[in-house]
Amino acid sequence: MNRILLRQGSIVDGTGTPPRPGSLLVEGDVLLDVLPPDAEVDAEVVDVAGLTLTPGFVDMHSHSDLHLLSSDLNEAKLLQGVTTEVIGQDGLSYAPVSAESLAHLADQLAGWNGRRPDLDWQWRSVADFLDRLDGSSVNVAFLVPHSTLRLLVVGSAARPATPEEIEQMCTLLDEALSQGAVGLSAGLTYAPGCYAETSELIALCSVVARHGGYYCPHHRNYGADVIGGYGECLDIAQESGVALHLAHTHLSFPANRNRLPELLDLLDSAPRRGIDLSFDAYPYLAGMSTLASQLPSWAREGSLRIQRARLRNADDRRRIVRALAEEGSDGHQGLPLDWDTIVVADVGTAAPWRWAVGRSLTEVAERLQSDPAEATLDLIADSDLAATCIMHFGIEEHVRALMQHPAHTVGSDGILEGARPHPRGWGSFARILGPYVRELGVLELPEAVRHMTSSATDRLGQRGRGRLLPGRRADIVAIDPAVISDRATYDRPRTPAVGVRHVLVNGRFAVRDGHVTGIRAGRVLTP
Repeated sequence: MNRILLRQGSIVDGTGTPPRPGSLLVEGDVLLDVLPPDAEVDAEVVDVAGLTLTPGFVDMHSHSDLHLLSSDLNEAKLLQGVTTEVIGQDGLSYAPVSAESLAHLADQLAGWNGRRPDLDWQWRSVADFLDRLDGSSVNVAFLVPHSTLRLLVVGSAARPATPEEIEQMCTLLDEALSQGAVGLSAGLTYAPGCYAETSELIALCSVVARHGGYYCPHHRNYGADVIGGYGECLDIAQESGVALHLAHTHLSFPANRNRLPELLDLLDSAPRRGIDLSFDAYPYLAGMSTLASQLPSWAREGSLRIQRARLRNADDRRRIVRALAEEGSDGHQGLPLDWDTIVVADVGTAAPWRWAVGRSLTEVAERLQSDPAEATLDLIADSDLAATCIMHFGIEEHVRALMQHPAHTVGSDGILEGARPHPRGWGSFARILGPYVRELGVLELPEAVRHMTSSATDRLGQRGRGRLLPGRRADIVAIDPAVISDRATYDRPRTPAVGVRHVLVNGRFAVRDGHVTGIRAGRVLTP
């Protein structure tokens, strides 16, 4: 069996303890031993003097669901040191499905994961989908998506589920968790998940709790009722007994600038309420989603054809414009859109609109000599609802405060498709270790690594990973702490990070000497 000695490094083991000099002996897919820095053993020796050795990083919120099935080398994540991605996020992914619901999802998620990658789309169950993902570039954990369940049972109808339908969803969820999923995700500002009542979510989370999994919600409101949105998540966890992991946690929009103490008090109340709480966040001030997701929820009911027709209907269009511009759309967190802060990231197959990429909605409207809401609806309709946008709504002091919270983990929320996606897919982990750790001192390096490694693997129930201890799986990263940094920008989002020298995924070099090797040694991580 192949043995590798990573010799004379500085070890940051993922527990939060200070760095110490040492060497790591890997045999097969296992970290066999932690040895003195000058150890001499019979193994392939890789000199890592001057480098810091850490466990592989875990992207707790990734949208690489279809990207991982392609032949792509996954430079975006591997060159940040990511060895595990958690997919199935925001209540929307590709299993479990029927032929009909899979076709609906392929349309709905065109902006997230590409319109229709050249794949064999024959899977139906979670087990089938996970079989496809085994042998990816990185390890993969899967959350059962709530909206995907709802499409199977309720369809896209804008109504509460009946007791019988909730029971059907619970049965499907139980099967999916038995097949290897680690929990349940929800996207409560996305259709059809936004039509669910709290009681439906409690029933589903009770199933997850019985399996020892966790609930990962994109909650109902990050804007006008942000504390209420987070509060419902804690109530669901307390009532069902499920472990709670809050997705892409942020406190954004000018209206929420002075509300950080309220959010921190709410998070810190979790242990007193018997709630096992963690969360993920990305180190950027902008978010990203589809333009269609900003529409009021009533406008997002039905098939792509129905939604597109609704956008062309004069009466419906007037209602939508009023919600976007004046009243506040529930799709945009209950707030009117600030056209200056929303930038077009991709226009799907709407080639005549390609000039709009990189421009704010205000600039798009000015170019067309049109009202911003009217121009936005035209773009959404012409792109078959696949146009995406970047929303500049964040508050820097809130990003830093949440990063310092002991329950924090890192999730890129990375969408890797489109003309000009968010740079967070290429930069989140390196951005924390470079600008926020080395330059700003927001976190000490060992604590930042703990957030990226053992805190995440513990939430996933993967205690065989996330720490550099003998007997653990050999997901290992060697970084240059003086160099590591993000290079991706909003104008050049696909620029790889720098400073990651080596990455081992299950004991095999996915990155060696700063270059992606093409080795696909990732595994599906099941409970």
